[in-house]
Amino acid sequence: MKRILIKETTQPNNTPVRVCGWVNTRRDHGGIVFIDLRDISGIIQIVMSANLAKDLRPEWVICVEGIAKERPQGMVNPDVATGNIEIKAEKLVVLSKAKTLPFEISAVKGEVNEEIRMKYRYLDLRREKMKNNLVLRNKIMIFIRDFLEKEGFIEIETPIMTKSTPEGARDFVVPSRNQPGKFYALPQSPQQYKQLLMVAGFEKYFQIVRCFRDEDPRGDRQPEFTQLDLEMSFVEQEEILDLIEKLYIAIIKSEAPGKKISQLPFPRLTYREVIEKYGTDKPDLRKNKDDANELAFAFIVDFPMFEWKKEEKRWDAVHHPFTRPQTDDIKRIKKNPGEILAHQYDFVLNGYEIGGGSLRSYKPEVLEAIFEVMGHEKKEIRRNFGHMLEAFEYGVPPHGGIAPGIDRFVMILANEPSIREVIAFPKTGDNRDLMMQAPSEISAEQLTELHIQIAKKKKKIKNGKKS
Repeated sequence: MKRILIKETTQPNNTPVRVCGWVNTRRDHGGIVFIDLRDISGIIQIVMSANLAKDLRPEWVICVEGIAKERPQGMVNPDVATGNIEIKAEKLVVLSKAKTLPFEISAVKGEVNEEIRMKYRYLDLRREKMKNNLVLRNKIMIFIRDFLEKEGFIEIETPIMTKSTPEGARDFVVPSRNQPGKFYALPQSPQQYKQLLMVAGFEKYFQIVRCFRDEDPRGDRQPEFTQLDLEMSFVEQEEILDLIEKLYIAIIKSEAPGKKISQLPFPRLTYREVIEKYGTDKPDLRKNKDDANELAFAFIVDFPMFEWKKEEKRWDAVHHPFTRPQTDDIKRIKKNPGEILAHQYDFVLNGYEIGGGSLRSYKPEVLEAIFEVMGHEKKEIRRNFGHMLEAFEYGVPPHGGIAPGIDRFVMILANEPSIREVIAFPKTGDNRDLMMQAPSEISAEQLTELHIQIAKKKKKIKNGKKS
């Protein structure tokens, strides 16, 4: 007999069925045992004899063959989709047993230490809340893909191993075995590749992509994260913002109808006015900040192009160096960098930055001037970004894009306090994977193959003794 999902047993038609899953709970009533069986689609009650049930325990994986029947009057459970049905078991097969779990699957938030949950994440993901979070995430990503395809976008994958270039955050680097002393970098974003796709003439690109940044830990940040990355040619800033507004209104209507968008169209606020009024560039504009179902979207525009780094005594790009300044006057850019505004915009929601983008510099001389303002020598610019400058000499359209984060957006819709709650296998706050025990050491043979030596820490001398 073919196995069916529990959700497919909605009709108590007295026909034979075969269901498989995990023992959610066991209740003994004399010679009869009630088992709540759980699979990805739901829960159903199984009725079996005590002899058949024998030693069944929670989280054992079993298959049951039996007859789907209507529950007796007064025994219907309106809280589950199959609450009017039970299966009278005739045959039971135990597929695998489970030892005592480190925590209860039914435990509510806060009852289990987060590090224990992370160590046994495959058990944590059995919980209904965690399953619902990942299902919501999946639905949103499917919706985005369908929406953008109808808007004429093409999804294109870009490389994971690329070149290390100074763009802001620290890179994760990967040693090359075949090129001793040289390294790849994991992409902080597909920034350069998506701009090169505009040079290639694709005009409307998108990708739901993994990005990697070796940054200091923070509650709403992970070393690897997922973003919707898109780029468009021959567009103005407002066209990009209108597209994103249209997309996110449609997502909420389809996948989170219980949420209410507080203001339409989404407000466009300048960087200067939000800093003066709210003291932050990601203001929470909700009318009632205790209302989790209120969504206050906004776009923050007209950011400064450069910011002064006191410790380094140099100018740096506020967003990234590929952002287009609101002037092409190179003399003015070099003379008064602190006065230059950028075609940069952030996308905020309920006090979180959930995306950022810009129109891009597509004139080689402007891009080169920006790097010079940031303190890069011409030789260094050519070494790090020569491929971009050369590409722009072969006919490049004006272009721009945006990259909304998937993790933070799903976190907000799921009413969760951390993005770790909406990522299947996240890292801890200090970037460790407790389940896989990563990062970890590698063998001496691997180090030799990669031409790498591990530098040992020098022992400190204290009171004439090494410590």
